[in-house]
Amino acid sequence: MNSPVPTNWRDFFDLQAPTYDQNAFTKNSAVEVQFILDQVPLAAGARVLDMGCGTGRHLLTFMERGLEAVGIDFSPEMIRMATEKVDRAGYKARLEVADVRVFEEPGTFDLVVCLCEGPINLVGHDEDAVSHALAIFRKAASNLKLGGHFVFTALNAYAQIRHLKQEDADAGAFDPVTMVAQYANEMNTPVGPQTLLIRERLFLPPEITAMLFHSGFDLLKVLGGTAGEWDDRPLRLDEIEALYIAKKRT
Repeated sequence: MNSPVPTNWRDFFDLQAPTYDQNAFTKNSAVEVQFILDQVPLAAGARVLDMGCGTGRHLLTFMERGLEAVGIDFSPEMIRMATEKVDRAGYKARLEVADVRVFEEPGTFDLVVCLCEGPINLVGHDEDAVSHALAIFRKAASNLKLGGHFVFTALNAYAQIRHLKQEDADAGAFDPVTMVAQYANEMNTPVGPQTLLIRERLFLPPEITAMLFHSGFDLLKVLGGTAGEWDDRPLRLDEIEALYIAKKRT
C-alpha cells in the first residue's frame, strides 16, 4: 500500500462525481425524500436548501414533489453532474458551487437538508472539527425561516466506539479526547487506486443536541438514518448513521 496522504476533499469529490451514483447507498433517494416529507410536511412551492447536494439525487426528487430546491456543493464536478441531471429531467434549479459553512440567504427556506454524512463528519487535516460542524449548523439556522426544519444525517459515534480497542488509540487511529478517527483507505478513483488518509470526527447525539441548541434549534428526533434503512424508530447503537430532525426556534 502506498503511503497515505491527507485528503483534499474537494479534489476527492471532483474525482468521484462521474461514478458517484453507482454507489449502492444512492439508490434510495426517492424513499428518503418521501420519509423526510412525511416527518416535515411542506406546502407545494416551499423552498428547500440542499447543503452538500452532490449529484442532485435528493434535490431532483424534492423538485418532482412540487418544491423549489436550491443545491450547493463545494465540488464543481458534483454541481456539473447535478446540473446535467436536472436539465435532463426538464426542471430548472439553482445550483451553485459554494461552501455550506458560508452560503447565506437568510430566512428564506422552509427546509434545509444535509444528507449523506460527509459535510458533518469529514474534516480536513488541520481543521477543528467542532468549529466545522457548528459553522454548518449556524448557517442552516440563518438560512431557515422561523419555525423551519433542518434534517441531516451524521455518523453514529456509538457504533464506532463499540468496536474500537485500546490498541486503536495507542496506534493513533482514534483519539478519545478529540473523538477524531483517522485511517488509511485505499480507494479506486477514475485516475486509479489511491491511498487516502481519512479523518472523521465522531459525534455523539448529546454533543449534536448541544451544538444544535446553541445554533438556534430545538432537536425533535434522532432516528436510525443508515442509507436504505430510514425509519421512525429510535437510533440503534450499531447502525452506521443517525438521522436528526431539528426545528429553528421562534
